[in-house]
Amino acid sequence: MKSYLTASLLISLFAMSPLHAHEVYSGGKTTTKKEGANAFSMPATNLPMTKRLDFSVGNSFFRNPWVPAPASTDARDGLGPLFNTNGCQNCHIKDGRGHAPEAGDKHAVSMLVRLSIPAETAAQRQAFIRDGGIPEPTYGGQLQDFALQGVKPEGKVNISYTEVPVKFDDGTVVSLRKPSLTITELAFGDMHPKTEFSARVAPPMIGLGLLESIPEKTILGFIEQQKSENLGVSGKANKVLDVQTNELTLGRFGWKAGQPNLMQQNAAAFNGDLGLTSNLFPNENCTANQSTCSDFPNGGSPEVSDNILDFVEFYSQHLAVPIRRNVDNPQVVQGKQLFKDIGCQSCHQAEIRTAERADLPALSKQLISPYTDMLLHDMGEGLADNRPEYLANGQEWRTTPLWGLGYTKEVNGHTFLLHDGRARNIMEAILWHGGEAQNAKQKVLSLNAKEREALVAFLESL
Repeated sequence: MKSYLTASLLISLFAMSPLHAHEVYSGGKTTTKKEGANAFSMPATNLPMTKRLDFSVGNSFFRNPWVPAPASTDARDGLGPLFNTNGCQNCHIKDGRGHAPEAGDKHAVSMLVRLSIPAETAAQRQAFIRDGGIPEPTYGGQLQDFALQGVKPEGKVNISYTEVPVKFDDGTVVSLRKPSLTITELAFGDMHPKTEFSARVAPPMIGLGLLESIPEKTILGFIEQQKSENLGVSGKANKVLDVQTNELTLGRFGWKAGQPNLMQQNAAAFNGDLGLTSNLFPNENCTANQSTCSDFPNGGSPEVSDNILDFVEFYSQHLAVPIRRNVDNPQVVQGKQLFKDIGCQSCHQAEIRTAERADLPALSKQLISPYTDMLLHDMGEGLADNRPEYLANGQEWRTTPLWGLGYTKEVNGHTFLLHDGRARNIMEAILWHGGEAQNAKQKVLSLNAKEREALVAFLESL
């Protein structure tokens, strides 16, 4: 059923507090009213028409496939030879959320697997501080399960599940699925015996420029706020390498906040996911134990020009967050109050103002509701990947932004959530919370059926 803001609500917004108004327009003036399958693919509403062409050009390089070199399409050649996909949009489907491979899938496509080994020697510990991880010696920091014709992919990703029952206080039982990851058909021999694995699905692209524009002071302020609330929540900032400045800085993007900004996030994805070089990441994604990259022609040096990176950065900065729906529904209002009472909002912050951005005026000084604090939190053993990344340990994850959550089914045709897509719906995602969120989860387990429905209705309204 199509949902939309009622006329009475639109009228009442003029009389409402800024808090209510900005929660309806979660991305501030950038918010789009677009619904349906393309709700995540719209430019910021306040983006001037003079800048829409830059957005469209960035979209073309994000959406269209790259090809092997040499090719007549020399602006898009150099793919592989080892890669995960041939286009960004294949992982961030309709600029939305990826999913784990399902039965019958030959490739993971919108889920990748990070690889690393423990830092044990002094040299490795120094490298870990600098790079955030020690790549697996043969396969590198990420498994590539695609390859050009005539080349074997590095391996095949397989996911199986074990059902884990969880009981609410009223006796209702929900079954969670616990994933088990295996890598088969290894093309270059065995992996290091202590290899650490982390499965990661592609997150939605909406609102990233707004998240990039949150002042560092604001993010660090949430740490002190959480301490003062005394709810057992203790956020931590990740410090990661900015390859352009060669300095450690605040981590913002990725499941463990392992990238400092969108330019580096995009360039790293071009390199790791598509096998494309740039001035930020000038080396092919083969290790010293693989000759594959030197055996094939490249698409130039670099394969992704600074100009293309600028357009893709602009595009990823200005993808709009869709408007909230059903905000005046009594069930949603009840769920919103439960969300606060349970303590969810301690991490999933609902009111943040972006910095002044003279360079990006559409993103400047916007009052937004991303429902994230951008910090790392210990989520318990149940969600642990046991793979550290810079300051993030094996149980810590960055708080996931919740804006646009209710559009997932429309945009992506599924409701799989969490870093590896294990949760089949919102309630399953909540019940996987542990660690710092254990107290909040226990409160959820004490809710009756109508209260649980209200909580989910609120989250689906975002």
